[in-house]
Amino acid sequence: MSETGYLLLVFLVMTIATFLTRLIPFVAFRDRGDHPLLTYLGRYMPPAIMTLLVLYSLKSLDLTQAPYGMNELLALLLTTLLHLWRGNALLSIFAGTLFYMAALQSGWFV
Repeated sequence: MSETGYLLLVFLVMTIATFLTRLIPFVAFRDRGDHPLLTYLGRYMPPAIMTLLVLYSLKSLDLTQAPYGMNELLALLLTTLLHLWRGNALLSIFAGTLFYMAALQSGWFV
């Protein structure tokens, strides 16, 4: 199998696995949507997961060398401010990621 074919096969398998892992909870709990445990998890799991992702992405941040974490901290600040202002997770995550990638690629804070 060629390298491109192998990569396409890996991409297909990852897509199917991701789709199934997202679909199974909706199918398994479709009749129990008002269960208190599901309501609790639905309310508190997304912020907990986002907090863990932010902490994980910042764990190897080096504040002692240039650019002193400016790219990451400014992107995090932009994401936080946009989310507090607009309350739209998609907008704030997209804008923060776009800012971070632009700052990193262009070397604004090197």
